[in-house]
Amino acid sequence: MEHLAILRKSNIKKGDNLLGEILSGKKTIESRWYVHKSVPWGKVKPGETIYFKESGYPVSARGKISNVLFFENLGPDLIKEIIIKYGHKIAPSFAQEALFEWGRGLVKKRYCIIIFLTDVVPIKPFKINKKGFGMSSAWIVTPKIEELRLSAPARS
Repeated sequence: MEHLAILRKSNIKKGDNLLGEILSGKKTIESRWYVHKSVPWGKVKPGETIYFKESGYPVSARGKISNVLFFENLGPDLIKEIIIKYGHKIAPSFAQEALFEWGRGLVKKRYCIIIFLTDVVPIKPFKINKKGFGMSSAWIVTPKIEELRLSAPARS
């Protein structure tokens, strides 16, 4: 399977640049936090390809998934433990206290997926068709990303 991770322009704090940090190699983990088990829970595996796009922009990067960890029954202690162990790879430009502050906002989440990234490279941008996945879908699993590609090339 191939995956499309859709990133917000600002996720942890206003002004963060998650895609830029992924492309620079500073951000080596993509995390997803959920109240209920949601895609890609149970559908993402090491060795699969992951594509990235920022919300409102074309797909512009591709990498590999080197490892995946699934956490259930989250509570404040486990969230803090995850942030201590992986926070600097989830949001490398933020100090530990800023990450803890962000973590306090995750208190209602019950599930977390930690996705380790490798070999991330920029690609020629292309637009996709999300029809059938929901307009607010933040993760898409597909047999081939080409099935989502719009025929007209994206403008940079």
